[in-house]
Amino acid sequence: MISRSQILNRAAALRAGFEQAGAIPVEPPILQSADTLLDLYGEEIRARAYVTSDALRGEQMLRPDFTVPVVQMHMADGAEPARYTYSGEVFRRQEHDPERANEYVQVGYEVFERTDPAASDAEVFALIAAPLAGLNLRAVTGDIGILMAAVNGLQTSDARKAALMRHIWRPRRFRALLDRFSGKRPPTSERRALLEGNTPAVDVPLIGMRRQDEIDTRLETLRQDAKMPPISSEEINLVDALLDVKETLPFALEQLRDLAVDMPAISAAVERVEARATALSARGIDTATLPFDASYGRASMEYYDGFVFGFYAPNRADLPALATGGRYDALTRRLGNGTEIPAVGGVLRPGLILALEAAQ
Repeated sequence: MISRSQILNRAAALRAGFEQAGAIPVEPPILQSADTLLDLYGEEIRARAYVTSDALRGEQMLRPDFTVPVVQMHMADGAEPARYTYSGEVFRRQEHDPERANEYVQVGYEVFERTDPAASDAEVFALIAAPLAGLNLRAVTGDIGILMAAVNGLQTSDARKAALMRHIWRPRRFRALLDRFSGKRPPTSERRALLEGNTPAVDVPLIGMRRQDEIDTRLETLRQDAKMPPISSEEINLVDALLDVKETLPFALEQLRDLAVDMPAISAAVERVEARATALSARGIDTATLPFDASYGRASMEYYDGFVFGFYAPNRADLPALATGGRYDALTRRLGNGTEIPAVGGVLRPGLILALEAAQ
């Protein structure tokens, strides 16, 4: 049994290593404004976070991670460039998997740097990987930005693109939307009746529910969407081919370059993957064997919009990732009050590291 003191001692050692790399230690508060998290992720965040409230502070959430408060702190008064490290508990509701911990310690390293994003990606990956050496873990990398670029390049309406972008982190919903927008999934009889105006109006004045004018606006939006031509099967096949890219990094890059010939919208994103591969090699990472999965990261926190990575124990399917991370440039724009800076970070779970070490 791993004791709490052992976990905290390992966390302190990990954080000290990041401080030696130039990171400033910070201690974000355990309670965070629920308004900020709800604005970022919508009401669905309630299913993953613990919520409390009081008359003075309003609704608060036990921090589900450190990245949002670190970004808020940096965008309020941080210098450029900057590196931060932290350690402490995070809290996640696990109602669908009671075997997973709902409170655990994270240690993180975050980089705010606009000069060379590829080098920053490689820096974070290498520093997170270093204390995991010897644990026989499997690393996996990806890049959410490629799929985002593919969606933005589709020959369809802005409304459809926006809907797909909202659900990139919900693969089944994303798939259902693609099928609907391509005509592969015809509307149900109930939906067809709604779109054709064959249902009576419903007055819903109740607090917390949509009012009649909101319902009417939503129906009109759906009716306008139904008049749009379907996304072509060629484009759908290209998106599917992109999502199926799962290879070691050099071979994945070959496939991505081939896809970029027919999907020019992803060209710049593919170039970023190539620049990152070069930067990783310069950091001593064996990119020839490094896995790349174009679908990886779509079940992560929704602020990642570029490079994503994780480290897993291949013989311990019961364990979640021992370390994860990624790039979140858009989050700095959302929280920056008109300013932004490219940013990337990663976290380690010292409790899982100790448990794996003890089992070896």
